[in-house]
Amino acid sequence: MSIIDKTPVRRPSARSTFAVSGFGTAMEYYDFSIYGHAAALVFPVVFFPDLDPLTGTLVAFLTFGAGFLSRPLGGLIVGHFGDKLGRRPMLIMTLTTMGVCTVLIGCLPTSSTIGAAAPILLVLLRIVQGMAAGGEWGGAALFGMENAPEGRRGLWGSFTSVGISLGTLLGVVVFTVLSAVAGDALIGGAWRIAFWLGGALVILGLVMRLRMPQEETPAAAEEAPKLPILDALRARPRAFLCAVGVSFGYITLAYVTSTFMLTYMTSIGYGEFDNLMISLVGAVALLFGAPLFAALSDRWGRRPVLIVGSLLIALGYWAYFVVVGTHSLPGAYAVTIITGVLVGSTQGPIPAFLGEQFPRASRYSAISGTYQIGAALGGASAASVATWLLIAFDGHWAGVMLYLVAALALLALCTAGMRETARVPLEELDERP
Repeated sequence: MSIIDKTPVRRPSARSTFAVSGFGTAMEYYDFSIYGHAAALVFPVVFFPDLDPLTGTLVAFLTFGAGFLSRPLGGLIVGHFGDKLGRRPMLIMTLTTMGVCTVLIGCLPTSSTIGAAAPILLVLLRIVQGMAAGGEWGGAALFGMENAPEGRRGLWGSFTSVGISLGTLLGVVVFTVLSAVAGDALIGGAWRIAFWLGGALVILGLVMRLRMPQEETPAAAEEAPKLPILDALRARPRAFLCAVGVSFGYITLAYVTSTFMLTYMTSIGYGEFDNLMISLVGAVALLFGAPLFAALSDRWGRRPVLIVGSLLIALGYWAYFVVVGTHSLPGAYAVTIITGVLVGSTQGPIPAFLGEQFPRASRYSAISGTYQIGAALGGASAASVATWLLIAFDGHWAGVMLYLVAALALLALCTAGMRETARVPLEELDERP
Protein backbone atom coordinates (compact mmCIF):
# COMPACT_ATOMS: atom_id res chain seq x y z
CA MET A 1 0.00 0.00 0.00
CA SER A 2 1.42 3.38 -0.98
CA ILE A 3 2.18 5.86 1.73
CA ILE A 4 2.47 8.68 -0.82
CA ASP A 5 -0.25 11.27 -0.61
CA LYS A 6 -2.11 11.36 -3.96
CA THR A 7 -4.01 14.53 -3.19
CA PRO A 8 -3.78 16.92 -6.15
CA VAL A 9 -0.98 19.42 -5.69
CA ARG A 10 -1.76 23.10 -5.86
CA ARG A 11 0.82 24.74 -8.12
CA PRO A 12 2.77 27.60 -6.55
CA SER A 13 2.40 31.08 -8.01
CA ALA A 14 4.96 32.67 -10.32
CA ARG A 15 6.12 34.85 -7.43
CA SER A 16 6.70 31.98 -5.00
CA THR A 17 8.31 29.86 -7.72
CA PHE A 18 10.72 32.66 -8.54
CA ALA A 19 11.52 33.08 -4.84
CA VAL A 20 12.63 29.44 -4.70
CA SER A 21 14.28 28.86 -8.06
CA GLY A 22 15.36 32.43 -8.86
CA PHE A 23 16.24 34.24 -5.66
CA GLY A 24 17.75 31.18 -3.99
CA THR A 25 19.99 30.58 -7.00
CA ALA A 26 20.91 34.28 -7.03
CA MET A 27 22.32 33.93 -3.55
CA GLU A 28 24.47 31.02 -4.67
CA TYR A 29 25.76 32.60 -7.86
CA TYR A 30 26.54 35.80 -6.01
CA ASP A 31 29.44 33.82 -4.58
CA PHE A 32 30.59 32.76 -8.04
CA SER A 33 30.49 36.38 -9.14
CA ILE A 34 32.52 37.76 -6.24
CA TYR A 35 34.98 34.87 -6.44
CA GLY A 36 35.53 35.55 -10.13
CA HIS A 37 36.14 39.22 -9.47
CA ALA A 38 38.41 38.43 -6.53
CA ALA A 39 40.37 35.93 -8.68
CA ALA A 40 40.91 38.64 -11.30
CA LEU A 41 41.63 41.59 -9.00
CA VAL A 42 42.68 40.43 -5.51
CA PHE A 43 43.70 36.79 -5.13
CA PRO A 44 46.82 36.99 -7.34
CA VAL A 45 48.24 39.42 -4.77
CA VAL A 46 47.00 37.95 -1.47
CA PHE A 47 47.32 34.22 -2.26
CA PHE A 48 49.99 34.11 -5.02
CA PRO A 49 52.27 37.08 -4.30
CA ASP A 50 55.45 35.48 -5.66
CA LEU A 51 54.13 35.23 -9.24
CA ASP A 52 54.05 37.94 -11.89
CA PRO A 53 50.58 39.57 -12.24
CA LEU A 54 49.33 37.72 -15.33
CA THR A 55 50.64 34.33 -14.19
CA GLY A 56 49.20 34.95 -10.73
CA THR A 57 45.84 35.65 -12.35
CA LEU A 58 46.12 32.43 -14.35
CA VAL A 59 46.77 30.41 -11.17
CA ALA A 60 43.91 32.19 -9.36
CA PHE A 61 41.58 31.18 -12.19
CA LEU A 62 42.77 27.59 -11.77
CA THR A 63 41.54 27.69 -8.15
CA PHE A 64 38.26 29.06 -9.54
CA GLY A 65 38.15 26.03 -11.83
CA ALA A 66 38.74 23.59 -8.96
CA GLY A 67 35.16 24.10 -7.86
CA PHE A 68 33.94 23.03 -11.28
CA LEU A 69 35.82 19.74 -11.19
CA SER A 70 33.77 18.59 -8.20
CA ARG A 71 30.44 19.70 -9.65
CA PRO A 72 29.65 16.48 -11.58
CA LEU A 73 30.03 14.40 -8.41
CA GLY A 74 27.80 16.81 -6.51
CA GLY A 75 25.30 16.81 -9.37
CA LEU A 76 25.12 13.01 -9.46
CA ILE A 77 24.75 12.64 -5.69
CA VAL A 78 22.27 15.45 -5.16
CA GLY A 79 20.38 14.61 -8.35
CA HIS A 80 20.03 10.96 -7.26
CA PHE A 81 18.45 11.90 -3.95
CA GLY A 82 16.46 14.67 -5.62
CA ASP A 83 14.77 12.01 -7.76
CA LYS A 84 14.31 9.74 -4.77
CA LEU A 85 13.29 12.21 -2.06
CA GLY A 86 12.13 15.32 -3.90
CA ARG A 87 13.55 18.74 -4.72
CA ARG A 88 13.02 20.55 -1.42
CA PRO A 89 15.54 18.86 0.93
CA MET A 90 18.26 18.92 -1.70
CA LEU A 91 17.80 22.62 -2.48
CA ILE A 92 17.95 23.52 1.21
CA MET A 93 21.13 21.47 1.68
CA THR A 94 22.96 22.91 -1.34
CA LEU A 95 22.25 26.51 -0.41
CA THR A 96 23.32 25.97 3.21
CA THR A 97 26.62 24.39 2.15
CA MET A 98 27.29 27.22 -0.28
CA GLY A 99 26.71 29.87 2.39
CA VAL A 100 29.01 28.25 4.95
CA CYS A 101 31.85 27.96 2.43
CA THR A 102 31.39 31.56 1.30
CA VAL A 103 31.80 32.84 4.86
CA LEU A 104 34.83 30.64 5.44
CA ILE A 105 36.58 31.97 2.33
CA GLY A 106 36.07 35.45 3.72
CA CYS A 107 37.82 34.34 6.91
CA LEU A 108 40.85 32.68 5.27
CA PRO A 109 44.31 33.89 6.30
CA THR A 110 46.47 35.05 3.38
CA SER A 111 49.78 33.60 2.17
CA SER A 112 51.69 36.23 4.11
CA THR A 113 50.23 34.74 7.31
CA ILE A 114 50.22 30.97 6.84
CA GLY A 115 52.16 30.48 3.62
CA ALA A 116 51.21 27.71 1.20
CA ALA A 117 48.39 26.52 3.48
CA ALA A 118 46.31 29.54 2.43
CA PRO A 119 45.83 28.62 -1.26
CA ILE A 120 45.40 24.95 -0.29
CA LEU A 121 42.51 25.83 2.02
CA LEU A 122 41.08 28.07 -0.69
CA VAL A 123 41.04 25.18 -3.16
CA LEU A 124 39.45 22.80 -0.62
CA LEU A 125 36.61 25.24 0.06
CA ARG A 126 36.09 25.70 -3.67
CA ILE A 127 35.80 21.92 -4.09
CA VAL A 128 33.09 21.70 -1.43
CA GLN A 129 31.29 24.68 -2.97
CA GLY A 130 31.48 23.01 -6.36
CA MET A 131 29.78 19.87 -5.05
CA ALA A 132 26.94 21.95 -3.62
CA ALA A 133 26.61 23.94 -6.84
CA GLY A 134 26.49 20.67 -8.77
CA GLY A 135 23.12 19.84 -7.27
CA GLU A 136 21.74 23.36 -6.99
CA TRP A 137 21.14 24.41 -10.57
CA GLY A 138 19.24 21.33 -11.71
CA GLY A 139 16.81 21.30 -8.80
CA ALA A 140 16.09 25.01 -9.03
CA ALA A 141 15.56 24.82 -12.80
CA LEU A 142 13.18 21.87 -12.44
CA PHE A 143 11.16 23.52 -9.70
CA GLY A 144 10.40 26.36 -12.12
CA MET A 145 9.83 24.19 -15.19
CA GLU A 146 7.70 21.52 -13.52
CA ASN A 147 5.37 24.05 -11.88
CA ALA A 148 4.89 26.22 -14.98
CA PRO A 149 1.56 26.65 -16.75
CA GLU A 150 1.44 24.94 -20.15
CA GLY A 151 3.17 27.04 -22.75
CA ARG A 152 5.31 28.85 -20.17
CA ARG A 153 7.94 26.26 -19.26
CA GLY A 154 10.71 28.19 -21.00
CA LEU A 155 9.89 31.40 -19.15
CA TRP A 156 9.40 29.78 -15.74
CA GLY A 157 12.48 27.62 -16.23
CA SER A 158 14.43 30.82 -16.88
CA PHE A 159 13.74 31.99 -13.32
CA THR A 160 16.94 30.14 -12.50
CA SER A 161 18.75 32.00 -15.29
CA VAL A 162 17.39 35.30 -13.97
CA GLY A 163 18.65 34.27 -10.53
CA ILE A 164 22.11 33.66 -11.94
CA SER A 165 22.00 37.12 -13.52
CA LEU A 166 20.78 38.70 -10.28
CA GLY A 167 23.56 37.02 -8.32
CA THR A 168 26.15 38.10 -10.87
CA LEU A 169 24.77 41.64 -10.85
CA LEU A 170 24.82 41.81 -7.06
CA GLY A 171 28.39 40.55 -7.00
CA VAL A 172 29.47 43.21 -9.49
CA VAL A 173 27.70 45.93 -7.48
CA VAL A 174 29.34 44.84 -4.22
CA PHE A 175 32.82 44.69 -5.74
CA THR A 176 32.32 48.01 -7.53
CA VAL A 177 31.27 49.72 -4.30
CA LEU A 178 34.07 48.11 -2.30
CA SER A 179 36.61 49.10 -4.95
CA ALA A 180 35.37 52.71 -4.99
CA VAL A 181 35.13 53.09 -1.22
CA ALA A 182 38.08 51.01 -0.05
CA GLY A 183 40.61 51.82 -2.78
CA ASP A 184 43.93 50.14 -1.95
CA ALA A 185 42.33 48.68 1.17
CA LEU A 186 40.41 46.29 -1.12
CA ILE A 187 43.50 44.10 -1.36
CA GLY A 188 44.36 44.82 2.27
CA GLY A 189 41.25 43.04 3.53
CA ALA A 190 38.10 44.87 2.39
CA TRP A 191 37.50 42.07 -0.16
CA ARG A 192 36.43 39.88 2.76
CA ILE A 193 33.29 41.96 3.26
CA ALA A 194 31.90 40.69 -0.04
CA PHE A 195 32.15 37.08 1.16
CA TRP A 196 30.72 37.78 4.60
CA LEU A 197 27.80 39.59 3.01
CA GLY A 198 27.22 36.54 0.83
CA GLY A 199 26.79 34.38 3.91
CA ALA A 200 24.15 36.75 5.27
CA LEU A 201 22.28 36.81 1.95
CA VAL A 202 22.13 33.02 1.80
CA ILE A 203 20.02 33.12 4.96
CA LEU A 204 17.34 35.01 3.00
CA GLY A 205 17.40 32.34 0.31
CA LEU A 206 17.06 29.62 2.94
CA VAL A 207 14.00 31.28 4.47
CA MET A 208 12.32 31.21 1.06
CA ARG A 209 13.24 27.59 0.41
CA LEU A 210 12.03 26.46 3.81
CA ARG A 211 8.61 27.72 2.73
CA MET A 212 8.60 25.43 -0.31
CA PRO A 213 5.67 22.99 -0.37
CA GLN A 214 6.69 19.58 0.94
CA GLU A 215 4.95 17.78 -1.94
CA GLU A 216 6.39 19.64 -4.93
CA THR A 217 7.44 16.27 -6.44
CA PRO A 218 4.63 13.85 -5.53
CA ALA A 219 5.29 10.11 -5.84
CA ALA A 220 9.00 10.68 -6.47
CA ALA A 221 9.98 7.80 -4.21
CA GLU A 222 7.63 5.40 -6.05
CA GLU A 223 8.56 6.46 -9.58
CA ALA A 224 12.34 6.83 -9.40
CA PRO A 225 14.39 3.91 -10.76
CA LYS A 226 17.13 2.39 -8.62
CA LEU A 227 19.86 4.43 -10.35
CA PRO A 228 18.13 7.33 -12.14
CA ILE A 229 21.26 8.57 -13.92
CA LEU A 230 21.88 5.18 -15.54
CA ASP A 231 18.22 4.93 -16.46
CA ALA A 232 18.41 8.27 -18.27
CA LEU A 233 21.66 7.39 -20.05
CA ARG A 234 20.35 4.00 -21.15
CA ALA A 235 16.97 5.31 -22.31
CA ARG A 236 18.14 8.48 -24.06
CA PRO A 237 21.90 8.31 -24.76
CA ARG A 238 21.82 10.82 -27.64
CA ALA A 239 19.96 13.41 -25.59
CA PHE A 240 22.36 12.82 -22.69
CA LEU A 241 25.50 13.39 -24.76
CA CYS A 242 24.03 16.38 -26.62
CA ALA A 243 22.97 17.94 -23.31
CA VAL A 244 26.59 17.71 -22.13
CA GLY A 245 27.69 19.48 -25.32
CA VAL A 246 25.11 22.23 -24.93
CA SER A 247 26.19 22.75 -21.33
CA PHE A 248 29.88 22.79 -22.23
CA GLY A 249 29.32 25.43 -24.92
CA TYR A 250 27.17 27.65 -22.75
CA ILE A 251 29.31 27.42 -19.60
CA THR A 252 32.47 28.15 -21.59
CA LEU A 253 30.81 31.24 -23.04
CA ALA A 254 29.44 32.35 -19.66
CA TYR A 255 32.69 32.13 -17.74
CA VAL A 256 34.91 33.57 -20.44
CA THR A 257 32.63 36.59 -20.65
CA SER A 258 31.91 37.03 -16.94
CA THR A 259 35.37 36.28 -15.52
CA PHE A 260 38.09 36.52 -18.16
CA MET A 261 36.88 39.83 -19.63
CA LEU A 262 37.90 41.65 -16.45
CA THR A 263 41.47 40.47 -16.99
CA TYR A 264 41.43 41.30 -20.70
CA MET A 265 40.12 44.84 -20.28
CA THR A 266 42.59 45.50 -17.48
CA SER A 267 45.43 44.23 -19.68
CA ILE A 268 44.57 46.72 -22.45
CA GLY A 269 44.41 49.72 -20.13
CA TYR A 270 40.88 50.05 -18.74
CA GLY A 271 40.80 51.24 -15.14
CA GLU A 272 39.47 49.03 -12.37
CA PHE A 273 36.39 51.17 -11.72
CA ASP A 274 35.45 51.50 -15.41
CA ASN A 275 36.00 47.77 -15.82
CA LEU A 276 33.64 46.92 -12.97
CA MET A 277 31.02 49.40 -14.17
CA ILE A 278 31.06 47.87 -17.66
CA SER A 279 30.60 44.44 -16.07
CA LEU A 280 27.67 45.86 -14.11
CA VAL A 281 25.99 47.08 -17.28
CA GLY A 282 26.51 43.69 -18.92
CA ALA A 283 24.91 41.90 -15.97
CA VAL A 284 21.85 44.17 -16.15
CA ALA A 285 21.51 43.52 -19.88
CA LEU A 286 21.64 39.76 -19.33
CA LEU A 287 19.02 40.07 -16.60
CA PHE A 288 16.55 41.26 -19.25
CA GLY A 289 17.85 39.10 -22.10
CA ALA A 290 17.42 35.70 -20.41
CA PRO A 291 13.64 35.84 -19.76
CA LEU A 292 13.05 37.61 -23.10
CA PHE A 293 14.60 34.80 -25.14
CA ALA A 294 13.13 32.13 -22.84
CA ALA A 295 9.66 33.51 -23.58
CA LEU A 296 10.48 33.58 -27.30
CA SER A 297 11.51 29.92 -27.06
CA ASP A 298 8.02 29.12 -25.75
CA ARG A 299 6.62 30.73 -28.87
CA TRP A 300 9.16 29.86 -31.58
CA GLY A 301 10.75 26.72 -30.15
CA ARG A 302 13.90 26.05 -28.13
CA ARG A 303 16.14 24.99 -31.02
CA PRO A 304 15.64 28.02 -33.30
CA VAL A 305 16.31 30.45 -30.45
CA LEU A 306 19.45 28.63 -29.28
CA ILE A 307 20.93 28.08 -32.75
CA VAL A 308 20.28 31.57 -34.12
CA GLY A 309 21.29 33.02 -30.77
CA SER A 310 24.68 31.26 -30.93
CA LEU A 311 25.38 32.88 -34.32
CA LEU A 312 24.36 36.33 -33.07
CA ILE A 313 26.52 35.97 -29.96
CA ALA A 314 29.57 35.13 -32.08
CA LEU A 315 29.01 38.24 -34.19
CA GLY A 316 28.37 40.29 -31.06
CA TYR A 317 31.66 39.30 -29.43
CA TRP A 318 33.65 39.96 -32.57
CA ALA A 319 32.22 43.50 -32.44
CA TYR A 320 32.93 43.61 -28.70
CA PHE A 321 36.66 42.99 -29.10
CA VAL A 322 36.92 45.48 -31.95
CA VAL A 323 35.08 48.23 -30.08
CA VAL A 324 36.71 47.85 -26.64
CA GLY A 325 40.07 47.91 -28.42
CA THR A 326 39.38 51.52 -29.43
CA HIS A 327 39.26 52.52 -25.72
CA SER A 328 35.98 54.35 -26.26
CA LEU A 329 34.03 54.14 -23.01
CA PRO A 330 30.63 54.91 -24.64
CA GLY A 331 31.37 52.29 -27.28
CA ALA A 332 32.41 49.74 -24.64
CA TYR A 333 29.19 50.30 -22.72
CA ALA A 334 27.06 50.01 -25.86
CA VAL A 335 28.64 46.80 -27.13
CA THR A 336 28.51 45.27 -23.63
CA ILE A 337 24.75 45.92 -23.47
CA ILE A 338 24.24 44.29 -26.87
CA THR A 339 26.29 41.19 -26.07
CA GLY A 340 24.72 40.93 -22.61
CA VAL A 341 21.23 40.76 -24.10
CA LEU A 342 22.33 38.29 -26.78
CA VAL A 343 23.88 35.89 -24.25
CA GLY A 344 20.35 35.61 -22.85
CA SER A 345 19.43 33.68 -26.01
CA THR A 346 21.37 30.72 -24.59
CA GLN A 347 21.03 31.27 -20.85
CA GLY A 348 17.25 31.74 -20.93
CA PRO A 349 15.96 28.63 -22.78
CA ILE A 350 18.56 26.09 -21.60
CA PRO A 351 16.99 25.12 -18.20
CA ALA A 352 13.67 24.08 -19.73
CA PHE A 353 15.28 22.64 -22.88
CA LEU A 354 17.57 20.28 -20.95
CA GLY A 355 14.91 19.31 -18.42
CA GLU A 356 12.40 18.49 -21.15
CA GLN A 357 14.73 15.89 -22.71
CA PHE A 358 14.27 13.42 -19.82
CA PRO A 359 11.34 11.76 -17.99
CA ARG A 360 10.34 12.93 -14.53
CA ALA A 361 11.55 9.80 -12.73
CA SER A 362 15.19 10.47 -13.65
CA ARG A 363 15.06 14.16 -14.59
CA TYR A 364 16.92 15.64 -11.60
CA SER A 365 19.81 13.20 -12.02
CA ALA A 366 19.92 13.65 -15.80
CA ILE A 367 19.79 17.45 -15.90
CA SER A 368 22.28 17.79 -13.03
CA GLY A 369 24.63 15.17 -14.44
CA THR A 370 24.71 16.50 -18.00
CA TYR A 371 24.88 20.17 -17.03
CA GLN A 372 27.61 19.66 -14.45
CA ILE A 373 29.76 17.43 -16.66
CA GLY A 374 29.61 20.22 -19.23
CA ALA A 375 30.35 22.75 -16.51
CA ALA A 376 33.38 20.78 -15.32
CA LEU A 377 34.78 20.44 -18.83
CA GLY A 378 34.01 24.02 -19.85
CA GLY A 379 33.81 26.18 -16.74
CA ALA A 380 36.83 24.70 -15.00
CA SER A 381 39.10 25.71 -17.86
CA ALA A 382 37.34 28.64 -19.55
CA ALA A 383 39.03 31.58 -17.84
CA SER A 384 42.39 29.78 -17.67
CA VAL A 385 42.35 28.77 -21.35
CA ALA A 386 41.30 32.27 -22.39
CA THR A 387 44.10 33.81 -20.31
CA TRP A 388 46.62 31.35 -21.78
CA LEU A 389 45.43 32.20 -25.31
CA LEU A 390 45.83 35.89 -24.56
CA ILE A 391 49.43 35.21 -23.50
CA ALA A 392 50.07 32.90 -26.49
CA PHE A 393 48.73 35.49 -28.97
CA ASP A 394 50.88 38.20 -27.38
CA GLY A 395 47.92 40.07 -25.94
CA HIS A 396 45.73 39.93 -29.06
CA TRP A 397 42.12 38.77 -28.75
CA ALA A 398 42.04 36.55 -31.86
CA GLY A 399 42.75 33.32 -29.97
CA VAL A 400 40.04 34.01 -27.41
CA MET A 401 37.57 34.79 -30.19
CA LEU A 402 38.30 31.49 -31.92
CA TYR A 403 37.78 29.74 -28.57
CA LEU A 404 34.36 31.37 -28.16
CA VAL A 405 33.35 30.51 -31.73
CA ALA A 406 34.27 26.85 -31.17
CA ALA A 407 32.21 26.71 -27.96
CA LEU A 408 29.20 28.34 -29.63
CA ALA A 409 29.47 26.02 -32.66
CA LEU A 410 29.37 22.99 -30.35
CA LEU A 411 26.34 24.44 -28.54
CA ALA A 412 24.49 24.94 -31.84
CA LEU A 413 25.38 21.51 -33.24
CA CYS A 414 24.32 19.67 -30.09
CA THR A 415 21.10 21.70 -29.93
CA ALA A 416 20.31 20.59 -33.48
CA GLY A 417 20.80 16.97 -32.37
CA MET A 418 18.12 17.18 -29.67
CA ARG A 419 14.36 17.01 -30.08
CA GLU A 420 12.17 20.10 -30.06
CA THR A 421 10.09 20.01 -26.88
CA ALA A 422 8.55 23.45 -26.44
CA ARG A 423 5.03 22.33 -27.41
CA VAL A 424 5.11 18.79 -26.01
CA PRO A 425 2.79 18.48 -22.95
CA LEU A 426 4.58 17.94 -19.65
CA GLU A 427 2.63 14.73 -19.04
CA GLU A 428 4.05 13.27 -22.24
CA LEU A 429 7.57 14.37 -21.31
CA ASP A 430 7.17 12.75 -17.89
CA GLU A 431 6.54 9.32 -19.38
CA ARG A 432 9.42 6.86 -19.32
CA PRO A 433 10.22 5.23 -22.68
